[in-house]
Amino acid sequence: MIRLVVALLVGLLVFVDVAPAFAQNDTIIVAQQQRRRTLFDLLFGDEPKPAPPPVVVQQPKPRAPTVSLPPPKPQVEKASDATRLAVFGDSLAIDLSRALERFYAEDPNLIVINQGVSSSGFVRNDFFDWDKAIADQIAKDSFDLAVVIIGVNDRQEIKVGSQTYVPLTEQWNVAYQSRISGFLNKLRAARKPVIWIGLPPMSKDDYSAAISQISNIQRLASLAGGAEFLDIYERFLGEDGKFSAFGPDVSGQNARMRKDDGIHFSAEGSDKLAFYLSQTIRSFYRAGGLSIAVVDPLLGTDAAAMLRPPFQGLGQTRLLEVAGAVIPLSRVPARAGELVTASGLVSPAAPFSLDDLMAAPVGRVDAFGVGIVPEAAPVEDASPL
Repeated sequence: MIRLVVALLVGLLVFVDVAPAFAQNDTIIVAQQQRRRTLFDLLFGDEPKPAPPPVVVQQPKPRAPTVSLPPPKPQVEKASDATRLAVFGDSLAIDLSRALERFYAEDPNLIVINQGVSSSGFVRNDFFDWDKAIADQIAKDSFDLAVVIIGVNDRQEIKVGSQTYVPLTEQWNVAYQSRISGFLNKLRAARKPVIWIGLPPMSKDDYSAAISQISNIQRLASLAGGAEFLDIYERFLGEDGKFSAFGPDVSGQNARMRKDDGIHFSAEGSDKLAFYLSQTIRSFYRAGGLSIAVVDPLLGTDAAAMLRPPFQGLGQTRLLEVAGAVIPLSRVPARAGELVTASGLVSPAAPFSLDDLMAAPVGRVDAFGVGIVPEAAPVEDASPL
């Protein structure tokens, strides 16, 4: 009996293994895709099927908001008769001209012309001759208003003829000022207004001290040559009164004002300088164009022959104050502490004669510095008898 049961099981197994071979092609494909049944499956049933993996539903990723740059400002077309502002100088002038272009970008009546030359100055005229360059630009009539900032390369020996002078010596100062004066005289003869910008503090102490001396020479020469001098030194000092690479920008926010070399201005520093400069430019330029002297308030007076700028501006205003033609509202008149009275004196019937003036004792108001010295009283002989 047992043998019969075993034979039936073996036959059944053979049938299970061979049966797919007699099936159709599509059935074979299905059988091949299924797991083969074993004797364990026949006796105890199929293994429980594993639960299907959970279906992962991918949430759509939120799209990032589209960020776009603000549209560029439309280019303002400059007027054909716009005022031409030329910036002359060294690498500081190059950075300043870019800042002025940004500052006046929306002003159709002013054009900024970059005339800066890197590594140039008034000492090495063999490298670049500013005296010749300004003469050429004046001959071409290429500008209406000149801005000058220069000097960071001028702390070196200056050669005049066969003589060479050490920087910042007396002879060097005279030669340097003479070259600046020649430069300004050409601009003055051409009736070109000039704004000369002083030099800022530098990071290295010895270099900063030398640049300050050079800036002072430029101040004297520019004032004598009829130019407006814009002193920016204190504008770029730190709270401790020393050099600082940082400071408030035009909006009042703390920003880097100077580049890493401690000499040149950063973009923010150049913008700040352009803002300060624009206040002085207003003395000559209005939105409608350049304002040059059209009326001479000293015409017909003794002061008309005085040496003065050929254009209106801060320098001319100061000169008019000296001449007495202009009295600033801020000036408080000096008041005497005591009144000088002449009570009890009788006015002479006739004016003083020249002999009377010469006889006036020294120290009296009518002596005019040429009076006589009063004789000293005789000293009594105090020696004992």
